[in-house]
Amino acid sequence: MSPDAHGFFSGKHLVILGCGYLGGEIARQAAARGLRVTALTRNGEKAAGLRAAGVTAVVAEIADNAWHAEIGPADFALNCVSSGGGGVEAYRRSYLTGMKSVLAWAGAQGLVGRLVYTSSTSVYPQDGGVRVDETSPVAGRDERTAVLVETEQRLRASLGAAPSRVLLRLAGIYGPGRTHLLQQVQFGEVSGTPAHHLNLIHRDDACAAIWAALGAPATMTDGLFNVVDDGAATKAEITAWLATQLGVPQPRFTGEPAGGRAPAPDRIILNDRLKAALGWRPAFPSYREGYAKLLSR
Repeated sequence: MSPDAHGFFSGKHLVILGCGYLGGEIARQAAARGLRVTALTRNGEKAAGLRAAGVTAVVAEIADNAWHAEIGPADFALNCVSSGGGGVEAYRRSYLTGMKSVLAWAGAQGLVGRLVYTSSTSVYPQDGGVRVDETSPVAGRDERTAVLVETEQRLRASLGAAPSRVLLRLAGIYGPGRTHLLQQVQFGEVSGTPAHHLNLIHRDDACAAIWAALGAPATMTDGLFNVVDDGAATKAEITAWLATQLGVPQPRFTGEPAGGRAPAPDRIILNDRLKAALGWRPAFPSYREGYAKLLSR
């Protein structure tokens, strides 16, 4: 039974550090669930929207320490920051320097019960279509992923920051307002290569995983979970299905990664540990269910 069934979250204080696509949705859901919510965002416009939803919004850069004095102790803290664009230095400032700031805040407060961090499955370097779980080694394939790996290491080594720390490695997030692949298929040109597997997670299922992590038993002091659907489909399969649904010709593959980044490895990320430990199940187990919902809007 979910923690919500017993009013587990009601009245408790959740601090969300980074309110972009995922963090902003969690903030809105948390306010609706009856939590006291404080959100840190660098964007003043987003802050205004959050306040309208009943969230206390603090406008500041996560990498700076000035916000520490504005946010008090919390039952739960969620570090859900994104790079906000830019190159490697933006990654380093948002993720690594930002994590150092969060850990300093949590350690000084001494009353952050559980700290959840959303990382990325891009830390897995495995290729060749192999199956990957949480026991698989991670490595920095390029400068960006090296930053993500180091950020994870900082969290897992910081035993004094919070009595419970949960690390969630999220696959590629799609959902309302994030339909880049759909747009590529409509345009007729898709980045990458057709044989590579796409590891995906719908926004709503990612949010459900975050709630499961926040509400995990108190005995969980160092959790690590992959957050990905059950799909394990190739890019060719997904784009062919989307083209049929849209009534457009099959798209051409560019053979090049999007945004000039290094090509993503071809591997299948597994979610068995998340299901077994936290009872999580995706409402959208594959791209078919997830994109069908988006296309029906």
